[in-house]
Amino acid sequence: MRFLIVSLAALALSCAVTAAPRQAHPDAAEIDTAHSTITIRVFKTGLFSALGHNHEISAPIDSGKVQDASQGNVQPSENPSVELRVDARKLRVLDPDTSDDTRAQVQKTMLGPDVLDSDRLPEIHFQSTAVEASGANHWTVRGRLDLHGQSHPVTVDVTLQGGTYRGSAAFKQTDFGIKPVSVAGGTVKIKDEVKIDFEISLVTRFRL
Repeated sequence: MRFLIVSLAALALSCAVTAAPRQAHPDAAEIDTAHSTITIRVFKTGLFSALGHNHEISAPIDSGKVQDASQGNVQPSENPSVELRVDARKLRVLDPDTSDDTRAQVQKTMLGPDVLDSDRLPEIHFQSTAVEASGANHWTVRGRLDLHGQSHPVTVDVTLQGGTYRGSAAFKQTDFGIKPVSVAGGTVKIKDEVKIDFEISLVTRFRL
C-alpha cells in the first residue's frame, strides 16, 4: 500500500525532467524502468516494537512518461505532465535482515485482502498536476495518486543529481483506506505513515 505511493513519487519526479536541457524531440520522454527504482520504507511502532521489524519494499515501475509540448531544442513547456503506473502485484518485500519464511509471510500479508488487496486492485497510478521549481535542480511535484481504489493528492520533493532524479515522499496508509497492520493486541504494529525513496532515469528519443 505505502509502496504504491512510492511509485507515484517517482512519477512526479520524472516530471521535473522536463525542466532539464534536451537533445531530442520532447513529445514524450519515457521513464527508463530498467534503471529506475522506488523503495518503500515501513516502520514499526508499539509497546513491544523491538520484537517487530521495519520493512523495505521494492516497487517496480511498469511504465511512465513525461509529456512536453516544446519543439526541438527550445525551452521545455511551461506545463509539463508526468504519468506513472505500478502493478501492486509486483511489489516485493526485501527485508535483508529477516528469514525467508518471515519475508514470505510479510509478502503474503502485504498483497492480501487485508492490506493492498492486489488481486482485486492491482493498479497504482500517478498523474502530475503541477511542477514548481524550488531552487537549482530542485522541484516540488504535485499530483493525484490512485491507490487501493482511492485517489488523493500527493506532493513529491525532487532533485537532479548526476543526471538522475532523486527524491522522497511520505503519506498515510489510512488516507487510502488501508489499515496499518498490528499484531499481539496492538503492542507491535506498523506506523500509519510510510516513506518512499526513488531514483528515476529517463529514456531520450532522438529525432532523426
